[in-house]
Amino acid sequence: MSKPIIALNADFRVAAGDKPAVSYVPAGYYDALIEAGALPVILPPLEDQQDLDQVLRMVDGVLLVGGADLDPRRDGWMLHPAVRPLAPRRETFDRLLARTVCERRIPAFGIGLGMQLLNVTMGGNLFLHLPEDLPEALPHNDLLDPAHRHTLELAPGSIMDRVYGDGELRVNSRHHMAIDELADCFRVTARCPDGVIEAVESTTEDWFAMGTQFHPEADTASALDLRIFEEFLAGVREHAEPMRLVA
Repeated sequence: MSKPIIALNADFRVAAGDKPAVSYVPAGYYDALIEAGALPVILPPLEDQQDLDQVLRMVDGVLLVGGADLDPRRDGWMLHPAVRPLAPRRETFDRLLARTVCERRIPAFGIGLGMQLLNVTMGGNLFLHLPEDLPEALPHNDLLDPAHRHTLELAPGSIMDRVYGDGELRVNSRHHMAIDELADCFRVTARCPDGVIEAVESTTEDWFAMGTQFHPEADTASALDLRIFEEFLAGVREHAEPMRLVA
């Protein structure tokens, strides 16, 4: 059986001084996909919808990677002082990619910012700064402990339950934004004990999509976290008609 081809978006850094503009992806994302049995393909920040459509016809799924913060002004909100917006070129492409993925029901996995983007694209919204929006919440971005981890409360029968139900349950946490209002097409499958949403899955019958607020690809992840990527690829194989066959 051929390996599924998974497209990844990339972070973007603008040119500065004698340093050229670059796109880059932390190796953990594509290393995890390769180890789980996929062939990753990194996408540049395309501007033309037809170009993106052509590329997506050649892949079986999309992984939306983490990064800085979505600019809330693009969704009609004010800019909070704690928000660190993405490079505009990346955010413009990410939103185009996410909208296309959602409209075409392409299998998707969003991590960190990627999960937040899927939720916003489908009509949800975000807490802009947890220490202010949920002052009673646990620290989700501990500057004194980059390896900070917390437990999860799992929804029975969910992908997260299959991954962690019988294992040690502590995941990394390094974010200050999070899902507030959940889009109607998703259900919560894991929460931090303080109630912050940590994982979601699509409830749409013809769309396999999932997301985690934590980072199963990171150096601070556990060996058990790799199973999330295996579950994603299993869902791609089971639920998706290969995108390359779509006209």
